[in-house]
Amino acid sequence: MKNKLLLLSLVIFGLLLGGCSSKREAVGNDDQIIVVADSSNYSQLEGTLLMVLSKTIYTPQAENLFRLRRINVEELPKFNKWKNILIISPLDTKTPTTKYIKSILDSNVLSLVKSGKEFNFIKKDLWAWHQMVLIATAPTIEDLKNDLLRNNENILYYYKKASDERMKARMFKPEFENKALADSLLKKHGWTMYVQADFRLAIDSSKANFVWLRRAMNTDMERWIFVKWWDNASPAMLSEDSVETLRNKITSEFYVTPDSSAHVEIADNYLVKKEVNFNGRFAIFTQGLWRMSDKSMGGPFVNYLFYDKAQKRVYMLDGSIYAPKYYKKEIIQQVDVMLHTFKTADEIKAEKEKKNK
Repeated sequence: MKNKLLLLSLVIFGLLLGGCSSKREAVGNDDQIIVVADSSNYSQLEGTLLMVLSKTIYTPQAENLFRLRRINVEELPKFNKWKNILIISPLDTKTPTTKYIKSILDSNVLSLVKSGKEFNFIKKDLWAWHQMVLIATAPTIEDLKNDLLRNNENILYYYKKASDERMKARMFKPEFENKALADSLLKKHGWTMYVQADFRLAIDSSKANFVWLRRAMNTDMERWIFVKWWDNASPAMLSEDSVETLRNKITSEFYVTPDSSAHVEIADNYLVKKEVNFNGRFAIFTQGLWRMSDKSMGGPFVNYLFYDKAQKRVYMLDGSIYAPKYYKKEIIQQVDVMLHTFKTADEIKAEKEKKNK
């Protein structure tokens, strides 16, 4: 991927539509992708693009990760400051978008595309700051469809990561941080994360190896984060099957109504599990819905289970929200972004040593 970025940085130097001196912050909605494609090609690609980029998550409302808006290449000067842009066309047509792609990719790159060795190229901050531009092309429309499906996880990751980075830039500022709480977690437990100022410590148990952070308690937009860890653990604990058992055991103990009549559990529907890279570690990612055991309330959650070799610990990081009156895609994303700020004491030490070299 590094080679692709370097390659595109070189060939895209001659792109039209503005230079670095006039860059401003990218505009538009985080969940909208401007698709530069000719109508004839888009009619054949739309179904595949929706399958790849407009995946549905249930919160429990059905919400799409991204929405697509097609424009012609002639309209690009009006939209080149948008946050997310996809320029897509096969090489075997004479459409304006194909001609545009051929004009910005040099002959060596085009040869790689024609041979099937390359398919997509990404460029960040091309015309605006915090912008993601992806160029996707292939010899034929069928090749392009196949490449989109084969690389669907990576393509979605590019745009999701860019969205997460923009959200992180908005959320994580010194004036919004509960630094004292973050520092106390590091000192007491050997790990920390960015904690927003309005999060409160609900449970902090060294005996149970469990920390629970809550925001906006007992309101209609509550957020929960818990960190649970097992010392002297084995990576053998990491399996998709173990997540439900472990999480339900934790929440049945700590996420309980005041009268102990009900507790939080994982709901039966819309559960997604997959292997992911969590801050450089192999992890089991789980996304789904939680509910009270008496079915009185519920909402979405995200969960990561991973092993830290240096500490010989297995960690479970979990974020949940309760916001019955609101769309929840962006709120659960905020919680997810917070979870990704997790660092152990060893990681912080290594970063400081690297910085001081």
